[in-house]
Amino acid sequence: MYRGKSSDETLIEMNRTAWSGGEENNGFHANSDKETLQLENAESMLSVVSECSSAVSVCSSHSSVNVCEQCERENTEPQQHLTSFKGVDKQQQSKDSVYFRDGVRRIDFVLSYIDDKDGEKKQDRRKVFEANLVAAGLELETEDKSESEDGKTYFLKIHVPWEVLATYADVLKIKVPFKTNDIPDKKDVPMSWLCTPYRLPEHVMQPEPDYFTATFDKSKIDFFLIEDKETFFPPSTRNRIVYYILSRCQYSKEDKDKKGIKRLLNNGTYIAAFPLHDSRYWTRSRDANCDSERYALYKYWARFSRFYKEQPLNLIRKYYGEKIGIYFAWLGFYTEMLSYAAVVGLLCFIYGVASFDENIWSKEICNETIGGQIVMCPLCDKKCGYWKLNTTCSSSWQSYLFDNTATVFFAIFMGIWVTLFLEFWKRRQARLEYEWDLVDMEEEQQQLQLRPEYEIKCTHRRRNRVTQEMEPYLPLTSKCARSVLSGATVLFWMCLIIASIIGVIAYRLAVFAAFASIMKDSPTNKLDVVGSLITPQFATSVTASCINFVIIMVLNFLYERVAIKITDMEVPKTHVEYENKLTVKMFLFQFVNYYSSCFYVAFFKGKFVGYPGDYAYMFGKWRNEECEPGGCLIELTTQLVIVMVGKQVWGNIQEALVPWLCNWWVSRNARNHPESLYSRWEQDHDLQTFGQLGLFYEYLEMVIQFGFITLFVASFPLAPLLALMNNILEVRVDAWKFTTQFRRPVAAKAHSIGAWDEILNMIAVFSVVTNAFIVSFTSDMIPRLVYKYAYYQGAEGSMEGYINSSLAVFNITDFKPENRPDDSENPDWFFSSNITTCRYRDYRNPPGHEKPYIHSMQFWHILAAKLAFIIIMEHVVFVVKFFVAWLIPDVPSDVKARIKRERYLIQEYLHNYELEKLKIQLSQNGPNIEQCTCPTTAATPVKLEVLSDCLT
Repeated sequence: MYRGKSSDETLIEMNRTAWSGGEENNGFHANSDKETLQLENAESMLSVVSECSSAVSVCSSHSSVNVCEQCERENTEPQQHLTSFKGVDKQQQSKDSVYFRDGVRRIDFVLSYIDDKDGEKKQDRRKVFEANLVAAGLELETEDKSESEDGKTYFLKIHVPWEVLATYADVLKIKVPFKTNDIPDKKDVPMSWLCTPYRLPEHVMQPEPDYFTATFDKSKIDFFLIEDKETFFPPSTRNRIVYYILSRCQYSKEDKDKKGIKRLLNNGTYIAAFPLHDSRYWTRSRDANCDSERYALYKYWARFSRFYKEQPLNLIRKYYGEKIGIYFAWLGFYTEMLSYAAVVGLLCFIYGVASFDENIWSKEICNETIGGQIVMCPLCDKKCGYWKLNTTCSSSWQSYLFDNTATVFFAIFMGIWVTLFLEFWKRRQARLEYEWDLVDMEEEQQQLQLRPEYEIKCTHRRRNRVTQEMEPYLPLTSKCARSVLSGATVLFWMCLIIASIIGVIAYRLAVFAAFASIMKDSPTNKLDVVGSLITPQFATSVTASCINFVIIMVLNFLYERVAIKITDMEVPKTHVEYENKLTVKMFLFQFVNYYSSCFYVAFFKGKFVGYPGDYAYMFGKWRNEECEPGGCLIELTTQLVIVMVGKQVWGNIQEALVPWLCNWWVSRNARNHPESLYSRWEQDHDLQTFGQLGLFYEYLEMVIQFGFITLFVASFPLAPLLALMNNILEVRVDAWKFTTQFRRPVAAKAHSIGAWDEILNMIAVFSVVTNAFIVSFTSDMIPRLVYKYAYYQGAEGSMEGYINSSLAVFNITDFKPENRPDDSENPDWFFSSNITTCRYRDYRNPPGHEKPYIHSMQFWHILAAKLAFIIIMEHVVFVVKFFVAWLIPDVPSDVKARIKRERYLIQEYLHNYELEKLKIQLSQNGPNIEQCTCPTTAATPVKLEVLSDCLT
């Protein structure tokens, strides 16, 4: 491939014979080699439009695009004149078809536009653009506005003929079959009959035979298994080729940098550009030549009743392309692996329920003679009174469900699970790469396809050291300035999130005292079931979590638009680079946005409160929050459930309900029309557009969820179960959305999930650290173990007396006036008893000690045990992770064998093909080899523009 030299040399001209002939030299000049795309000078390129337009006309029985004689005489840009067949009876021919009016040529792409009264500039752009499309070899057919539902929308239907398909298949290095796969499949897995209920029919799972494939070469067209040229390239490949041409076609005679369908959509010249679905989703097409793959996808995949079935990945790939196919493959594999984590998490939760009776410390808290006699220090200044420990009985029991011995096991298990998930996904991805002909799809090949926006905005050009071709580039100073501004913008928004989190923390500190005062005599305290659960701590935590969730969603909505703007400002060179830059920006923001509140509760709340005689204050005004005697783990669980579940519910509503309502509103006037009147292009035009970044948001949603179930899973073992339930629904919601609510996306290739793979690996490593810290510093697991084996006074380790040991003593006479509660806030029992001390959660020396209120030796023992646990857990998990990663090969052995077999066959068959071709040539020329001349064709060659300005 050749990279374009300049804006005036962005077209490669190829001679081609008449559409039906010219296969001997394959449309090239005398040289038929694979790389014989020859660059012409700028003058011949400028003349090609009129030359092609005068030779090629786009015929149709309804509307035609012709070049008028006046345009030729005046030597101006060919003008398109619409000739409508008013005599066509719409009732006689169904418009729910994917073919031109002749019933032969397939509609590969559709453009729609409205002819505005003041749209002369738009009309001129369309004329030039469509003339250039004709010059590039595309065939057009226009549906007049009188035929449309609203009476004002034109539809331009595009067909790409075989000659253009073959040319661009060669340019884009598309792989096509050349031999049936002769490697036998593996034997059936033992007891595979157990999976029969989950299987789909074979014709749905394998819509195409298994072939060995090779890169298409137009000069060796008889080397490939071509039975029918019209169906040789699937519709997904055809629309990808058309979109490649549309993205690089000029629409201005004066400014050659003005090109591409994206800019025409942005400036309103066209209002939509999309490939067609092949049928209605709820019924097969009446056309026998149509495969009705959309109907098959809806029937076997997109229905919610099929949630337990496997996904027809090969059919998805065939219909939507590899990029969307690999997303659903990853989502399905992730959901499958979640089932194992969900089962283990559920067993850990069941263990917590089953071992309730072993929870001695909660029994002590609830006991009237123990917890009922322990007076706790006020949780806030002035407005909070003294309280008894047994008021936290319910929260203590709730905390035990997630804070037990199984928590440590589950944290270690998840560290290993995430490694298995990533390693097995590599193997699954490698298999898909082979099956979907993506093995040799190198990143460099993607890099060679420049973004049209990059070519337009980069006015500077320089010579490529490798190809020695002139190429656009962005100066280093401009690139650095754009990167600095982009980084500063991202940093500003991250600081804005942190500021909002600080605001939520300030809210928690400010309203806690108010809740404590209001709820002291609240009627809810008298409720039998929930009265004991509704505490000031609970009310503060829930309201703060809800406020935080609202802030998250609002900032997320605003930042999405900012991230796209600043990524566009950076002018990335390729599509891969653009997606990677946007991915990093969005994930950094989302990471801080969604996880910051959980990090606060897990690692900061209750850690810097001081003690009753010397409290720590935020901004010198609000006293820092304390954890309940049951610990902050239950609050972390609450925070995690609210944010995670809230995001999932909101996401599913937004994904399913919004497109459905929009489509319902747009198509409300056409729902009762018969199929023969409601054309296929109008039906798809009424659907929602699946944007270029649509798949990006799907990945982002799942990766954020992945962070929730790995970074904080030690606090909530049921998180994988909730994620599993959501993902089972997510797969079908996404399938339903793609199949029924969105226009058919332009097919795109992708051999992996891209930058998300590295992000998942980063989260996997980071999750080991966070879970180790949660078990050590947020959970009470380590303090309980230290007490049981080091401080219990009995013969055998027991938890009796743990609560008394974990609470320090404070003399209430040492309270400062600003900390002492008002008399009106104290309960009646406080005045009827002679109470001189209160307890608080810490390990400090009691009053009367030679160093009162200083951390005791037990505190340092516990701290040492926590740090030791973190080091041991991290090392154990990391060793197991790296061992598992080393043990499991990234590419399955049978896939390696198939790849080697295919490469061997390509070399062997190509060698035999060239040898056979040489023999035929020698036999035709006879003994007089030196006088060999290339055969000539009687057909007059026609210039065909090949838009390959960013290929090399």
